[in-house]
Amino acid sequence: YLFQVVFAGVSLAIVWGAMAERTKLWVYFAFGIVYTLLYALVSHWIWSPDGWLFARGMQDFAGSTVVHYQGALAGLAGALLLGPRLGRFGANGKPNAIPGHNMAFTTLGVIILWFGWFGFNAGSTLSVQGGGLGFFAYVALNTNVAAAAGVIGAVVTSWAVLKKPDLSMMLNGAIAALVAITAACAFVAPWAAIVIGLVAGGIVVVGSIAVERIGIDDPVGAIAAHGMAGVWGTLALGFFAMPSLAERLATGTGGLLYTGSRSQLQTQATGLIAVGAFTFGASFLALWAMKVTFGIRADAEAESAGLDLSEH
Repeated sequence: YLFQVVFAGVSLAIVWGAMAERTKLWVYFAFGIVYTLLYALVSHWIWSPDGWLFARGMQDFAGSTVVHYQGALAGLAGALLLGPRLGRFGANGKPNAIPGHNMAFTTLGVIILWFGWFGFNAGSTLSVQGGGLGFFAYVALNTNVAAAAGVIGAVVTSWAVLKKPDLSMMLNGAIAALVAITAACAFVAPWAAIVIGLVAGGIVVVGSIAVERIGIDDPVGAIAAHGMAGVWGTLALGFFAMPSLAERLATGTGGLLYTGSRSQLQTQATGLIAVGAFTFGASFLALWAMKVTFGIRADAEAESAGLDLSEH
C-alpha cells in the first residue's frame, strides 16, 4: 500500500509538469482528488489479481502504463485546455524557447531521479514472493543500463535532428529510458533493456519536437518522456519478454522474439488503448468542467509575476 501511495504521487507530479506555470493553485487540490480515483481504478485493472487487464496477462512491472502513461495523458488533457504559456508561441505560431532557470540544478535533479529509480523499479521486487536479493540486483541492472542507453540515444538523435548534442534532450533521454524500462525491467534480458533505452532516448527527442510543432506547450516534456516512452516500454514487452521471467511472475507470456506469437503484444496494446481512452477522457471531462465553472488558468498578470508570488 505504501508503494501505491508513492506511485500515485509520482504519477500526479507528471500531470503538473505538463500544466506548469499557468495553472491556478486550487486546481492542484481539486484535480488531485479526481486523478487519485482514476489512478486507483487503473492500477486495480493491471496490478490486482481481480483486475481485468491482469487476467488478460498484461505486463507492467512497476508502472510504465499505470504511473507514467496515465500521468502524461492527464497532463496532455490539461495542457490542451490551458493553452500555452504567455510568449511560448509567436503570432505566426513559431515556438519561442523559454530556457530552464538553472541547467546545473536540472542535471542534478535528473541524477537524483536516476538514483531514486532503483527504489522505484528494484524496490518493487519486494512485493514479489521469493524475489530475493538476486532478483533485486537483476532489476537494478536492467534499470541502470537502460537509462545509460537512453542518454546515448538522445544525444545521437539530437545531434542528427538538431545538429547539436542538446543537454536538455540528453537529460530527458535518461528519464524517457527509465520510464520505458519501468514496465520491462523484471521481464527482459539486459541486452533488451539496452535496446529499450536507446529507442526511448530517440523517441523523447522526436516526440518533444513533434509536440512543440503542433502547438502544445509542455514545459517539462512530460508528454514525450512519460507518455510516448511509456507506450514504447509497454509495447516492448510484447517483443522482448522472456518466457521464463513471465512464468516466474505469473503474468502473461513470452514476447514475439522468443515465442513467435503476437499474443503478448496484442494484450499490451489492448491495455494501452483502454487506459488511454479512460484516463484521457475522464481527465479532460473533469478539467473541462472546472474550466467552464471556476476557471483553471491564472490570469495574465499573475502568470507574468510568476505563480510562486501570485498563487503559491
